[in-house]
Amino acid sequence: MKKCLLFLLMGFVCLNLGAQVKKEIFESFKLQERRDVSYYFPEDYTDEKKYPLLIVLDAEYLFDLVVANVKFQSRLGRMPQAIVVGIDQGKNDIRWEDCAYEEDSGLPSDKGKMFFEFLGTEIIPYIETNYNIAPFKMFVGYDITANFGNYYLFKDRSLFNSYVSISPILAPEMENRVPARLSALDQEIFYNVIVEKEASDDRQLILQMNHNIKSITKESLHYFFDEYENADHVSIVAYGVGKAFDNVFNMFRPISPKEYKTEIITSDEPAFKYLEDRYALIEKLFGFEKPVELNDIMAIYAACRKKDDFESLKPLAELCKEQYPETMMGFYFEGEYYEEIGEPKKAYKTFEKAFQMEEIDFLTKDMALEKIDALKADFGY
Repeated sequence: MKKCLLFLLMGFVCLNLGAQVKKEIFESFKLQERRDVSYYFPEDYTDEKKYPLLIVLDAEYLFDLVVANVKFQSRLGRMPQAIVVGIDQGKNDIRWEDCAYEEDSGLPSDKGKMFFEFLGTEIIPYIETNYNIAPFKMFVGYDITANFGNYYLFKDRSLFNSYVSISPILAPEMENRVPARLSALDQEIFYNVIVEKEASDDRQLILQMNHNIKSITKESLHYFFDEYENADHVSIVAYGVGKAFDNVFNMFRPISPKEYKTEIITSDEPAFKYLEDRYALIEKLFGFEKPVELNDIMAIYAACRKKDDFESLKPLAELCKEQYPETMMGFYFEGEYYEEIGEPKKAYKTFEKAFQMEEIDFLTKDMALEKIDALKADFGY
């Protein structure tokens, strides 16, 4: 790990360096207080990789739930491994002081401003100094702490890429300010609102905010509103966190049949562009180049055939040669490309190359041989 430059800030209590979860007391200059903080690190953490950072308020209630989702989903390849930092706020109900706002302006109180700086200029820099953090950062909060996350939207650039707002208690004017800011921000933002359907003092404001956000049309805003019929203000936490992870990390998972039908086949853009954009976004957000899933290559290949998008076969073939160099896939797709654009001689030679490579998925040597024989019969090669 990197050398700790902020060691003087920290007072360590019962810190087990071998454990996945660490508890410590953080001595904050901004707050002039000592705060209990929990950390989760992947067991096989290495400085050779980058890790998304998840900041969780109300850690006494939310930290374990968020960590469980991170461990479960990352082990199944549904999201990258991540570091989770939880801020305890239950003692003496200090969450209400940390996240307090002025009733007339809706802006943070004096204590709220200090807590804002505590997270942004102490906690996050400490983690970034000591661990290899990806560009992607997520904020998770519940009722009053969920509202607090919104204040980070009002920096020149949002400090977080993703917000999980569980049953928020909205400060005055947030139903208008949040949509306006989401519309103005020029960066990739994932904004999740998770609510129970039962009546509450904030329900109409949340629904108004939802209506305003839904009217925004921009590719860089990924907005999700999940409402649960049978949840109450307590159970909504367990209902919503897993779904929020599904929403945010959808692009990290293999392309699903539903995604293929509703987003790829129906799009007017080239099929390969969908794949290209998907993996470019993964690299931009998470700071590493993820190998392209075989499932995703086959989905794009099927889309090329379905949409008669034969121009996408050429870049798809080049990708396969790079990612699966020992297999016949790249040359087979390239052979089909030449076949479709009326270059039978190039197609013939390319299928011959494919025949010499290893089989993969549904692509077999017999299929390459059939192509070779058909071209030989038609053109006499």
